[in-house]
Amino acid sequence: MKLRSDRLPLAYGAQLAPEASENCSHAELFAKAEELLVKRMASGDPVAWFLRGQLYYEEGLYEEALIQFEKIKDVDLQAMYQLGVMHYDGLGTTEDPERGVECMKKIIYSDSPKARHLKFAAAYNLGRAYYEGCGVKQSTEEAERLWLFAADHGNPKASVKAQSTLGMLYSMSAQKDLKKAFFWHSEACGNGSLESQGALGVMYLYGQGIGQNTKAALECLREAAQRGNIYAQGHLVEYYYSRKFYSTAAAVAKRITDHDDINKLAKITDCLPAYVAKGVAMAAFYLGRCFQLGLGVQQDQAAAAKYYSRACLLDPDVAADLELAANLGKI
Repeated sequence: MKLRSDRLPLAYGAQLAPEASENCSHAELFAKAEELLVKRMASGDPVAWFLRGQLYYEEGLYEEALIQFEKIKDVDLQAMYQLGVMHYDGLGTTEDPERGVECMKKIIYSDSPKARHLKFAAAYNLGRAYYEGCGVKQSTEEAERLWLFAADHGNPKASVKAQSTLGMLYSMSAQKDLKKAFFWHSEACGNGSLESQGALGVMYLYGQGIGQNTKAALECLREAAQRGNIYAQGHLVEYYYSRKFYSTAAAVAKRITDHDDINKLAKITDCLPAYVAKGVAMAAFYLGRCFQLGLGVQQDQAAAAKYYSRACLLDPDVAADLELAANLGKI
């Protein structure tokens, strides 16, 4: 399970860019924001130094952001946090997980009041490092401890990503405890996690950690799907196919399989790339099945082979499980 860093919890309510205007392009708005921040920096506004780095970061100008954050890391813990993320993930620099870990530890153990709003997110990121064994010795137990701290009993102001990740952790074989998984996904979903909303739908659909409840499952899956959760969309395709709504299954699957950039989708939705890939793989396999058997679409063996192949490339395990089900006559 390859994880993603937690987003920076901003303390500053200041606006990074001017209000959008129909007469201004994105590049013009960016230039205006940069000019405004440079003037604020010249006038002695300490917040503007960080906001300029954050502007570069959000624009994907990571090398410029890195330079800006390095200048103020000793006086601005938010800059320290962003540097930790950038060094760990190799944004604007070569990957240096040890340095990323060092930054997160400084925040966690800081006595500064300005570190308070960063501690939960930093603990999640440090837990990620222990889970992945990058920058520290691998330890799932230490990762779990840090994530439980970061999740803070479901506190909406804590790390929602930690809450969702605990739901994922307790769904896996080594730490499997589906009741705990359902609890943490419920907490994270209630706090806005799109990833956990899709996971809850699947748990309701198959009675995992909770009694089976098709109505609740479809509510979660449909809302998550509308918000962009590809994993939820894939399970909806499976549900429509199982209920013999073949035309609907094929139409939804076709929309899903039109997506060809898994990492971009994961970034937009803040969902794990592995689960985005699983959702597209499910859709591709069922679309292939529809083309093979002529269910809801005109029979087309070449198209079937194309979509089966795509499912195998995206997630071999998902494709193998579905192929076995097809061979057994279950789908």
